[in-house]
Amino acid sequence: MSDDSSAQPPDACWLVELAGVDGRRYAYRVYASKQALPGDLFWSALHHHDAGPLPRALDLFDTALIRLLA
Repeated sequence: MSDDSSAQPPDACWLVELAGVDGRRYAYRVYASKQALPGDLFWSALHHHDAGPLPRALDLFDTALIRLLA
C-alpha cells in the first residue's frame, strides 16, 4: 500500500456543467480540494456522466462551466 502524502483531501465542492450532444447541460458536484486543477474536475464529471444512462456529453473542455460552491 502506498502513502501519497501529496494528495489533498476533498475540502471543497465544485459544480461542473457539461454540454450534452442533445443540447442540454448536465450538472455534477465534484468533491475535491480547493487546489484541484480544472481539467481534473472536468474529467471526473465526464467519467461519471459516461457511466450513466444519459445521452453522451461533449468531451470538449471549453464547453464546460466549472464553479467553486463551497
